[in-house]
Amino acid sequence: MTAARGRLDPAVADARLAVTGAIADLDPGARVALAVSGGADSLALAAAAAFVGRDGRLALEAVVVDHGLQDGSAEVARRAAEQVGSLGVPATVVRVDVGTDGGTEAAARRARYAVLDALDVEAVLLGHTLDDQAETVLLGLGRGSGPRSLAGMAPVAGRHRRPFLGLRRATTEQVCRALGLDPWHDPHNDDPRFRRVRVRHEVLPLLEDVLGGGVAEALARTASLSRADADLLDALAAERLPDPLDVLALAAEPAALRSRALRQAAVGAGADAGRMSAGHVAALDALVTAWRGQARVELPGQVAAVREGTRLRFVPTPVAR
Repeated sequence: MTAARGRLDPAVADARLAVTGAIADLDPGARVALAVSGGADSLALAAAAAFVGRDGRLALEAVVVDHGLQDGSAEVARRAAEQVGSLGVPATVVRVDVGTDGGTEAAARRARYAVLDALDVEAVLLGHTLDDQAETVLLGLGRGSGPRSLAGMAPVAGRHRRPFLGLRRATTEQVCRALGLDPWHDPHNDDPRFRRVRVRHEVLPLLEDVLGGGVAEALARTASLSRADADLLDALAAERLPDPLDVLALAAEPAALRSRALRQAAVGAGADAGRMSAGHVAALDALVTAWRGQARVELPGQVAAVREGTRLRFVPTPVAR
């Protein structure tokens, strides 16, 4: 659908261009999944992908995950799948059970990504925008989680691709208006009990006012620059990670590489990467550099680290019954 006088709406053009760039390396007919919530971001993504993937360029499918956290969630999911179907993209609704470990937001995210990661596709497109990136960087800064958290979300992470990290949320909303799509507004996005909501509606507007605008874009640039540095340090740390985990070898490494190597080892042993904090990494580092006979270090994901002589070892955390 085009804007008045037959001209393509600039927002629609920007969305299509972003998706074109994100899938440029995929072969014709590649199987690609779209993560759809029914909100403006994911509907705009579906519309852009449907256009870019037409005539067999992509074999598209959409997945709508119903977390069941709100009354009427099944109808919201059904309506989202219906709208995506109207774009010519087959959609499936998947109902998940969301636990409580780590909080509702984190549990819902884990359940959602478990569905997406189980798909037999070459790529999964996600609708995160520049605004989401700015919020993620601020939240990471507030946690004091270090450069990796400031790197925000990567445009490409394994099979996951985020075409819209360079687009503002207002652009996806305009895409929906231009194409006659009816996005769902999640009431959780206005609930101040969630820290991200307060960052979105209180912190970012204040920073934009005080600093004279351009804050979201600046935070997104910060993420990009931080990610380049963090990726290099992570690669160097992976090269230097001893196997087995020898304490003397680790202690000889620069702190910046040692902390990353310890984090990588923990995540590789089953620790929950999304909940690994700077405090957890510092406690692991103390097992190497400040050993005083301290007990095991408990990590998220029911994994613990123990020091045995000059070796570090990761073991399962017993589950209380």
